[in-house]
Amino acid sequence: MGAGPEEAVSEQQHQSIENRPPSLAQLFLDRVAATPDREAYRYPVPPASGTGPADWASYTWAQAADRVFAISAGLMDLGVRPQERVAIASTTRVDWILSDLGVMCAGAATTTIYTQTNADETAYILADSGSKILIAEDAEQLAKARERRAELTALEHVVVIEDADAVPAEGDPEGWVLSLSDLAERGAAYLDKHPEAVKEAVAALRPEQLATLIYTSGTTGRPKGVRLRQDTWSYMGYAIEAINLLRSDDVQYLWLPLAHIFGKVLISAHVKVGHVSAVDGRADKIVENLPVVRPTYMAAVPRIFERVYNGAQAKARAGGAAKLKIFEWAARTAVEYAKVSQENYRRTGSASVPFALSARHKVADTLVYAKLRTAMGGNLRGTVSGSAALAPDIGYFFSGAGIHILEGYGLTESAAASFVNPEVGYRTGTVGKALPGCEVRIAEEDGEILLRGPGIMEGYHGKPELTAEVLEEDGWFHTGDIGELSDDGYLKITDRKKDLFKTSVGKYVAPTEIEGRFKAVCPYVSNVLVIGADRKFCSALIGLDEAMILGWAAENGMAGTTYAQVMADPRTRELIDGYVGQLNEGLQRWQTIRQFRLLPRDLDVEHGELTPSLKMKRPVVEGEYKELIDEMYAPRT
Repeated sequence: MGAGPEEAVSEQQHQSIENRPPSLAQLFLDRVAATPDREAYRYPVPPASGTGPADWASYTWAQAADRVFAISAGLMDLGVRPQERVAIASTTRVDWILSDLGVMCAGAATTTIYTQTNADETAYILADSGSKILIAEDAEQLAKARERRAELTALEHVVVIEDADAVPAEGDPEGWVLSLSDLAERGAAYLDKHPEAVKEAVAALRPEQLATLIYTSGTTGRPKGVRLRQDTWSYMGYAIEAINLLRSDDVQYLWLPLAHIFGKVLISAHVKVGHVSAVDGRADKIVENLPVVRPTYMAAVPRIFERVYNGAQAKARAGGAAKLKIFEWAARTAVEYAKVSQENYRRTGSASVPFALSARHKVADTLVYAKLRTAMGGNLRGTVSGSAALAPDIGYFFSGAGIHILEGYGLTESAAASFVNPEVGYRTGTVGKALPGCEVRIAEEDGEILLRGPGIMEGYHGKPELTAEVLEEDGWFHTGDIGELSDDGYLKITDRKKDLFKTSVGKYVAPTEIEGRFKAVCPYVSNVLVIGADRKFCSALIGLDEAMILGWAAENGMAGTTYAQVMADPRTRELIDGYVGQLNEGLQRWQTIRQFRLLPRDLDVEHGELTPSLKMKRPVVEGEYKELIDEMYAPRT
């Protein structure tokens, strides 16, 4: 018998991936040659009137290449050689992407730094990576390098994206600092003398050469530099195209931090597929930008979807009891519709639902869902959620509302995209199927997920002993996550191996599962940490969304009070206690939250409790609020 349709597609995917070029830089040159006049990037610029929302400008692929070549040649003129590191400390903007492509087209390797990173850790990353050049967004990022310049012996220059911030008031007689425009001018002059320099550098790239050094978020201790090869990024572009996650006519809204692996992989997919990317990393502009950009595709972290849901619920609540009742009915309908349609598709291949449910869904669509889709631009074909677990009921709600959240999974060490749900047949609560070329197995002894393939890192920079702990000689990478794989290849993440704890009565508890359930139950929660290792029972520290809880407080006679005052008010505790009770109803006895404390302020990046990708640093939070934890477990008299 011949191969069936699925087997034939799989073989085509395999051949396509195997025939990929050795680097993303070559992929970029191929894209420019194929579609030079097609729009590549949109980016915000100050409005011509001087006030109001931003205007949007754009680059074609050919125009982007001109800028990339100038940056690349400018780096060569500064003495940057293949595999030497160039760091980028900037928010997400089109200059970040063009600089990154410029680095790779020079044969060098990009080191990424979050703008929120303090001077001490910035200096650590620059020193540990041996970065020769730092491309800094503005005076604030420049100041961090200048503060620690004496110890950064490898750092030869800082290139500042914002021209006005490039030269300090006291001047820079040594030429240590220059602007991105200055760098591009040097590059143009270099290309006049060496017109083929960039193309020759790209042609000389080998698949195994270092392309990117991304430092892990550091939920514990100093971050580790993850070494990713040149062909990792071309593989990612080909693999994502192979599963039809993106199309050439898509408009992507890209706001995720490009210093994070999730944002970085989107660059590879964009270059391979050739769609439009609208780039603006200002998170406070998302609501304003969506109706303007009208994206067909967007990637986000779960917290964004939680905020959209909570915001819609808060708006309904502000409209009065009747509107809130309608919203809650519509939310229940969306969840039911999504569960039934997804289950029917799994069993029969048809996402049909009973007539009565379909009729209810149409009414709810008119009253609630259509307005939500319009607020998100009205054109979304799909969204991808990653970086952390999405609460299933939040996923089902958006699915039922016609906004399809395709959950995915990967780590920095696996170049972000290892699994993703298909557009047709996606299953909420799972992270979908492995990308073509990615192998997976579940360890028999403890259920740990192991991965192998072109996306897996070379190792941790300068840390062979740590590399050996997670990367086997035959290429299998130990993710540290626990999961279950269905017979047809869908992966479900059940917990982090290191986060799983055992109570003093011998019961294992998966805290992130409980935390995710609570976020689905309580519309006011922002962050929650479940505790219970070696304790008799589970407890929780709970931070609330400031805007949401202050809105509730104003409606309940506490207008004008601060967040801390609201959190200390007995009425707030009573409110949250009700949601904790709802949570406990669906848990096993040993999982239930017996005690909880409300935090005087929500967790944030600035205090070191969250990583820039909004993952909780559990040891930091537990250490900071040790007294509250001890109080919950104090003997009762």
